[in-house]
Parts: sequence; C-alpha cells; structure tokens
Amino acid sequence: MRERGPEQQEIETDAERRRRRAQFLRELNEAKALRDRVQPRRARAARMRQQMRMRTFRW
Repeated sequence: MRERGPEQQEIETDAERRRRRAQFLRELNEAKALRDRVQPRRARAARMRQQMRMRTFRW
C-alpha cells in the first residue's frame, strides 16, 4: 500500500464505515422481512407491542 496523509486516510475510513453501516442496515431489514414472512403470528405480536410502546412514550 502507498503511504497516505492522515486526513485522506480518515476520509476513506469514514466512507468505508458508512458503506459498511448501510450494508448492515440493508441486511437487517432483509432479515426482519424474512422473519415476518416465516413467523407471521409472532411478527404481528411484535408489531402490536411496538405500537403500544409508541403510544405510551412521552415526548
């Protein structure tokens, strides 16, 4: 690898981190969708719990 200045390396690291995070979030959403299809009853119960949580949350 070539030697780089610290500022360029920092920018590249930040971009790489954002790319990895986006990939992770895509895979997480895929996994949630798959789980919802495979276990509809449990997914429905989880949705209801989430709605209740949002209703009782105070701003």
